[in-house]
Amino acid sequence: MFTGIVEEVGTIQALERRAKLQRTSIQAKTVLDGTAVGDSISIDGACHTAVEVGSDHFVVESVVETLIRTTMGDLATGDPVNLERSVRLADRLDGHLVQGHVDGIGTVVSRDAFEDNINFTFEVDGGVARYIAEKGSVAIDGISLTVVAVEDVGDRGRFSVTLVPHTLSVTMMGDRQVDDRVNVEVDVIARYLERLIQAGSAPSSGMTWDTIRELGYER
Repeated sequence: MFTGIVEEVGTIQALERRAKLQRTSIQAKTVLDGTAVGDSISIDGACHTAVEVGSDHFVVESVVETLIRTTMGDLATGDPVNLERSVRLADRLDGHLVQGHVDGIGTVVSRDAFEDNINFTFEVDGGVARYIAEKGSVAIDGISLTVVAVEDVGDRGRFSVTLVPHTLSVTMMGDRQVDDRVNVEVDVIARYLERLIQAGSAPSSGMTWDTIRELGYER
């Protein structure tokens, strides 16, 4: 489990691509403190297990499923990546609960700078967009962000977020341009809420989509 608060930006040191596996070496510093083989690290929002830890780098392995569902397969040597160690139970939750289980890949459709901030608009598949709500939480490349606005576009959806100077300075989002691909993870609460309703558990407690809307939430 993670918080979506990026600890540092690492650099892809080396890539080894095999038939059904990608082995990635990442140069880092902060996230190596206290990290051992077997520990979890979020790489651009995708949870990975460290299989090797050195003095200035760590190594992870991505299986085919991860390469298909995330941007890990797009990486090249020298690319920057957002890094975060898994949260400890004693830590403060400054972002929101992020599992590191990417729901889909989004595309940057616009980037608008105003003052020192940047407003990004992303487009995602409708299956992902349905879980994103205005003023709700979303993780983009592992960064916990608040959704500014949402819009349906045919069978797809768009949503926007605003990044403040601090976030731009400590993550690699400032490098993102139109048409870039990003990892998107929706709020885990939305997924479980839908599953409970589909399973028929909610009606017995009086909870339906209508009652949820009455509470101020949108489907």
